[in-house]
Amino acid sequence: MSDTRAPRPTEEASVRRVLVVAHTGREAASTAAGDFCQRLAAAGVHVRLLSDEAPDAGPVAGGAEVVPADDRAAHGCELVVVFGGDGTILRGAELARPSRVPLLGVNLGHVGFLAEADIDDIEVTVAHVVDRTYAVEERLTVDVCVRLDGDVVHRDWALNDASVEKASRERMLEVVVEVDSRPVSRFGCDGVVCATPTGSTAYNFSAGGPVVWPEVRALLMVPISAHALFARPLVVSPDSVLAIEVLARGDARAVLWCDGRRTTTLPPGARVEVRSGERPVRLARLHAAPFADRLVRKFELPVTGWRGSTQRRREP
Repeated sequence: MSDTRAPRPTEEASVRRVLVVAHTGREAASTAAGDFCQRLAAAGVHVRLLSDEAPDAGPVAGGAEVVPADDRAAHGCELVVVFGGDGTILRGAELARPSRVPLLGVNLGHVGFLAEADIDDIEVTVAHVVDRTYAVEERLTVDVCVRLDGDVVHRDWALNDASVEKASRERMLEVVVEVDSRPVSRFGCDGVVCATPTGSTAYNFSAGGPVVWPEVRALLMVPISAHALFARPLVVSPDSVLAIEVLARGDARAVLWCDGRRTTTLPPGARVEVRSGERPVRLARLHAAPFADRLVRKFELPVTGWRGSTQRRREP
C-alpha cells in the first residue's frame, strides 16, 4: 500500500472531471449524488455520469457529460466518487481500475468498509475534492485464472475476494487446495475464499478468516464449512500462487465469484489460480484514522474500560 497526495492536473488536462456513480435504486443515494454534483459544478468541476444512471439524475444530467459504463468510463477523470454501499463501491472499482483513477466511496449508513465519507458530510466531501486535500492508497488486488486440462478458459480479477463455491445446496464440493505448486489439503466443503487484506473484513470475515491490516501485503485462503481435520485459514506471501482444484467426482457443480459481482460456472476438473494482481485499485482517503479505529467504528466493537492513551506512554 502506498500513500500519496492527490495529483495535480497537467496543463494538457486542465479541465477537471469527476465521474459520479450512485446506487440509483436508493432514493437517498440519488439525492446525495445530485447535491454533490451541483456543488461540484458550482466549483467549476465537470461532472461525468454513466448512461444507465443519467436518467435518474434529474436536472443534474442536463449539464453533465454522459458516458457508457465501460473500461473507459473514468478516462480523463481525476476521481471516481461512489454513493452507495460496498457493492456499489466495488462497481465503481471496476470502472476506476482500468484508468488508475482514485476511488472515493460515500457511505449510506451500513458497515461500508470501503467507504471513506459519510452521506451527512457532503459539504465537507466536496471541499476535499475541490481542494484536492485527499491522500491516495494503492490496494492489492488478485488476478484469477481458470484452467481446464491446462488451457486457460477464463480470466478475472477482484479487489476483495475470489471464491469457489458449490452451485447447489445439496452437493458438497471435493477440492484440493495448493500453495506455490504444492498440495496442502483435500476436503469436502461448501467452497473456498481467496481474499486480499482489503477483503479480509468482507466474505473472508464471515467465513472465519482473520482480519488483516490493509498495509500488510498478503493473500488469504479460507475454506467454507470444510469437512476435514486440517481446514484452517491460511495467510501467505503476496508472491505466492494459490490454487483450488475442483475434483471431477459425481455431479457436484462449482461456480467462481469475483467480488460477489461477477460469476462463471466451473466445469468438473477446473483449476482456479489466484495471485497478486498486476494492477491495484487506488482508494482516496480523507482521514488519516488508524485502521484499528475504523475497525472499532464500523463493527461497533466494545472498547469501554480501555486505559491506554493516544500518545505512547513513557516507561518509568
